[in-house]
Amino acid sequence: MSEIRLIDTTLRDGSHAVHHQYTTEQIANICEGLEKSGIYAAEVGHGAGIGGSILNYGFAKHTDKEILTAAKSKLKNTKLGTLLVPGLGTMDDLRIGADLGLDMVRVAVHCTEVDVGEQHIKLSKSLGLETIAFFMMSHMIGAKELAEYAKMAEAYGADVIYFADSSGYMSPVDIRDRVNAIKSLVKVPIGVHTHNNLGLGVGNAIAGVEAGATYLDGTLEGLGAGSGNGNMQAIVAVLNRMGIKTNADVYELMELGKNYVRPIIKHSLEITNESILLGYIGIYSSFYLDVMEASKKFNIAPKLIFEELGRRKVVGGQEDQILDICYKILENK
Repeated sequence: MSEIRLIDTTLRDGSHAVHHQYTTEQIANICEGLEKSGIYAAEVGHGAGIGGSILNYGFAKHTDKEILTAAKSKLKNTKLGTLLVPGLGTMDDLRIGADLGLDMVRVAVHCTEVDVGEQHIKLSKSLGLETIAFFMMSHMIGAKELAEYAKMAEAYGADVIYFADSSGYMSPVDIRDRVNAIKSLVKVPIGVHTHNNLGLGVGNAIAGVEAGATYLDGTLEGLGAGSGNGNMQAIVAVLNRMGIKTNADVYELMELGKNYVRPIIKHSLEITNESILLGYIGIYSSFYLDVMEASKKFNIAPKLIFEELGRRKVVGGQEDQILDICYKILENK
């Protein structure tokens, strides 16, 4: 089996769980540890990616430039990556990021909208960056349809095809089906990004590897929205037990998580009834904290809000619908 390349997203996807308030010192410390641990790449930035520090998503403590500069100062062998969502991040943001030392960009699109990322993928390639097409909310379409969109991304020039279980909705069978379908149509490597709302963050990552994925995401301590992401320390430990090479030092990752991530965790990452609802219904994980805050403010059961979000088939960027739902529930009482 090929060596697995690990992308740590503690400083990007994990940012949702700390309301995007990482300090440059925390960023530098975590990146220094990731470099020491041998992780392939560190994805750094606002939870919604470069350009994502806006009212809808919450403002970051620092600018994109400050965040990327702090990270780059500590990374030599570990690649510096970021996420770009077309419409939030711009072509100019991508150029600036390249000037600041980015090695990798993941162009993140809704699973059916790969065409909106075409120009960003092509620009990233022209800038000499490792370019990944990153499909969000991939549970919302079938494996064959996702594979067709992956084929389009490969034609645009993507070096890697990634799909994200953004809601923590998928089972290991769902993961394997998507890897196999994509593998049948594209020649570039495949990556898997998991969430833990149903307790499958690590298991689904391993299922992806067993089906042929050679890139995996995880976060230190499993930090992330909802019940978090696949726990990077556990993913590496399982892969080691399986005899699969990653070049990552599990003990360094454990120390890094204990010393620099666990102290900043703001909410429990246990699997709660509410996080199970996120996964069971298929709601974007970043909605979790906003729903819990709205539930408390308006004295409305989280279940009612989650169920309506599911009926509306919301995606990232539509967090404003939470308030609309709350007002409608109160009107109908």
